[in-house]
Amino acid sequence: MITLSRRTASLRRDTAETQIELKLDLDGVGTSAISTNIAFFDHMLTLFSRHSLIDLEVKARGDIDVDYHHTVEDVGITLGAALKQALGDKTGIQRYGFFMLPMDEVLARVVLDLSNRPLLVYQVKTDNYMVRDFNIILVREFFQALANSLGANVHIKLEYGDEPHHIAEAIFKAFARALREAVSHDQRQAGILPSTKGVL
Repeated sequence: MITLSRRTASLRRDTAETQIELKLDLDGVGTSAISTNIAFFDHMLTLFSRHSLIDLEVKARGDIDVDYHHTVEDVGITLGAALKQALGDKTGIQRYGFFMLPMDEVLARVVLDLSNRPLLVYQVKTDNYMVRDFNIILVREFFQALANSLGANVHIKLEYGDEPHHIAEAIFKAFARALREAVSHDQRQAGILPSTKGVL
């Protein structure tokens, strides 16, 4: 049995629009302390932590009087960068993740590859995008930012469903579960990089 060190990261990101502090532990149990001043977004990040089993702390202040966009996008950038830092050289990980998740009438699919080749394919359409004052179009902006900074190939598809809260929740949970699989260690390839290229 190989003993593995814990994979953690701590980042701070300051811009003229947002100030973000973020800590995570990839090998946690899904505890979280989230404060972005955007209640629905806090809810989504809490779900992400619980279902990925990543311990996550986020403190974000942003120009939410202007729009939620900057805060949501910049948290995505910071989370992606922290995940990349915590993963290190990626030896021994599964690399790929897949999950299909139902949320009442909604079914969402997420497939990802921690390939260091950032790409987001996002196929989500609905007639109503609003959850109170939160436009779930921002979910796409979050995952675009995360995919770019993590260096991940992420495919997100809404198979069907129309209630916007359920859509967003199913996507965040499915992504969390797929990521949980991708970052997990495979004892059979301990110390081995999951790529024939020799680099990720």
